[in-house]
Amino acid sequence: MNLTLKVWRQKNTNTEGNFENYDVKGISEDMSFLEMFDVLNERLINDGQEPIAFDHDCREGICGMCSMYINGSPHGPNRGVTTCQLHMRSFKSGDTITVEPWRASAFPVIKDLTVNRSSFDRIISAGGFVSVNTGNAQDANALPIAKDKADEAFAAAACIGCGACVAACKNASAMLFTSAKISQLALLPQGQAEREMRAEKMVAQMDIEGFGACTNTGACEAECPKGISLENIARMNREYFGAVLSSKEHE
Repeated sequence: MNLTLKVWRQKNTNTEGNFENYDVKGISEDMSFLEMFDVLNERLINDGQEPIAFDHDCREGICGMCSMYINGSPHGPNRGVTTCQLHMRSFKSGDTITVEPWRASAFPVIKDLTVNRSSFDRIISAGGFVSVNTGNAQDANALPIAKDKADEAFAAAACIGCGACVAACKNASAMLFTSAKISQLALLPQGQAEREMRAEKMVAQMDIEGFGACTNTGACEAECPKGISLENIARMNREYFGAVLSSKEHE
């Protein structure tokens, strides 16, 4: 396959970026999208040019690092896969492929296709945890959990924090990510002690980070590689308003 890549290049957060074109030849359709970038970067290095910076780690659709906006879609044209799981057979020889970083003020560009997603880490740090006393771990069956609740919690916990929901949203909202992290703990008995604090603090931190508001277009769910449901946003809203009302009652 012979392709033309239109890639966003940006030296750092404080400089302006621009698109640069690259011709990539002899690409196998069995390569992953990131392997194709490896081939391009090897060529750039051999030619004495600076390689394109992009995030990657596990390359198995688990870590959420491979955040590329490809031809107008987070992670590319296929649904339910991350960029590292996207293969070149999804394109045709002769195609022009446009590759950009996530576009959100809360995800500033570090370099080229790499963005700073530490805002997600700060949302988690605000309340996405369960405090436990030290001591021996309980047996797995010591806390019975209803099957439907366990399934819902597991589905929410599938979120890998890649940021595709933010990239897909016209408002750059982080509601789907935040709601998934709130839901996975709110549904389980272990998460009840900090339930109200968790909802209030994580939503407050999300707003502090500068993410936009949700207008329920559903683009986040459609583009999420793990299929995180919009139902989590409804649950988060219930958790948050319940926590706010409870706080006022105790004033």
